[in-house]
Amino acid sequence: MRIIVAHTSPDMDAITSIWLIKKFLPGWEDADVQFVPAGESMGRIPQSGLKLTDPVEKMGRNLVIHVDTGLGPLDHHQTSSDKVCAASLTFDYVIKVMNENIPAMNDDKFEALKRIVDVVVQVDHFKEVFWSEPTADYHEFSIVGILEGLKLEKPDNDKYYVDFVITALDALLHQFENRIWAEKEIKENGVEFATRLGKAIAFETINDSVIKLAQKMGYYLVIRKDPRKGYVRIKARPTKQGEKAADLTLIYEKLRKIDPEATWFLHISKKMLLNGTVKNPKMRPTKLSLSDIIEVLKSI
Repeated sequence: MRIIVAHTSPDMDAITSIWLIKKFLPGWEDADVQFVPAGESMGRIPQSGLKLTDPVEKMGRNLVIHVDTGLGPLDHHQTSSDKVCAASLTFDYVIKVMNENIPAMNDDKFEALKRIVDVVVQVDHFKEVFWSEPTADYHEFSIVGILEGLKLEKPDNDKYYVDFVITALDALLHQFENRIWAEKEIKENGVEFATRLGKAIAFETINDSVIKLAQKMGYYLVIRKDPRKGYVRIKARPTKQGEKAADLTLIYEKLRKIDPEATWFLHISKKMLLNGTVKNPKMRPTKLSLSDIIEVLKSI
């Protein structure tokens, strides 16, 4: 039997370590997860000078890996460095084993995992206090905030915490890979141009994440055309206090005039103009090219 041992009331560091092992370490996907009091280990007495080099220990018929407890190779409590945590040690170990036994993972997945682990390192060393607006309510919507809430909602339910956060980390890995792809689209394939409303960028891509990311990067207007279905989304940034509100009405009217057969929908906010959506397959996509739409936006 293969067993992963973590401390009771596991935090993001311990659970991320468990996730990395179960998801990426060959043969460990069905490993059982067990818990011991923080600092302790299963079957041996941890010592501060312990020199285990291989995280996998043979205990009777079982293979055991300790994470974030027990002072083994995947426990960081014997170092004062704030650049290391159990998850970062586990990540390094898993990647080393993978590279020795199976083809290396693609660059985007590696980068996504590295970014996730980097955030966990920050959280484990309480560096959220240095994040932008650290007391803002939106931080409570993070996995870390939800995990803390779960411990109040379902006390002493360690396996539930692990299962919940592992599901969230699976989703987060997809989100980070998508973001990295969006970053490349913005850098390599985005068409920048000026409009009366402000700086704009347009893409022909299936990655919808480029819209929100480009807005966060300061683009006032973002246009995405789906090359498969032909759908178009045009979005203006939300309005800051004291800023003149964006209004896509003139763009909406001109596009309707140029291509009346297409279905154009102007959101009540006047900041979002849609042509076709997977939410409504009855909407007809435009026949206009991305270049045609850019010219319309330039002319308004």
